[in-house]
This record gives sequence, structure tokens and C-alpha cells, in this order.
Amino acid sequence: MTDKTTIGEQLVEWGKVALIETTGRVSGAKARAAVGFIEGPDGSLVVAAGSESADWALNLRSDPHCRATIGDVTGDFTATELRDAERAAAVTSLILRYGTPAEGLGRGPVFRLQATGEAQE
Repeated sequence: MTDKTTIGEQLVEWGKVALIETTGRVSGAKARAAVGFIEGPDGSLVVAAGSESADWALNLRSDPHCRATIGDVTGDFTATELRDAERAAAVTSLILRYGTPAEGLGRGPVFRLQATGEAQE
């Protein structure tokens, strides 16, 4: 780890957050964001944005395909936006995992990321 490693990159390395790579809805360029997650029993990941204007979430609405890295494992995923009771349960689980600073998560979109292939180490 170098001095230039961000806290987000460190948290990804430690498996505390996921690094989500989306395709920019305007630029078409790859965009990355470190986000909190909950892993489902089926291997899916649930992630939530703290605001409606979070770029990574808007990118997923535009193109649901993404890559996610946790620790040294990377995989391809397809995002589905959660609604109603499923959304509320996901936000509650994320708040319980990350604590009260995560309460803003209820303000933005919530997604389930379903693996589309084999994870790579």
C-alpha cells in the first residue's frame, strides 16, 4: 500500500466496502466509487446511495452492468433497483452494518447486484 492509497481503496482491500465500476451515463468512461454493501445468501450484493444525485447510482440506472471488487475478488454484476419493502429492509441492514452515519442511505437509490459470471481473484 502506498501513501497515495485512499481510505476508500484501503476499505476495499480490507473487505469493508465494495469498489463499484460503472459506465458513465454521459461520458461513457469507466467510473469508480467505494460503497457500503450487504452480501446476500445467494452471493448478491446490496448497495445504496446517500442521495438521488449519486453519480454511480445514476450510472447504474442508465446501464445496469457493473464490476465490483471486495478485497482481492472482482466480479461482473447486473443491478436491479429495489423498491418498497425490499428497499426498506436493505437500507435497515446497511444502517445496522455501518452505523448511524449510514442513515443518509435512505435518501438515494438502492440496488441488488446479481453476479453474471465467475468471480476472479
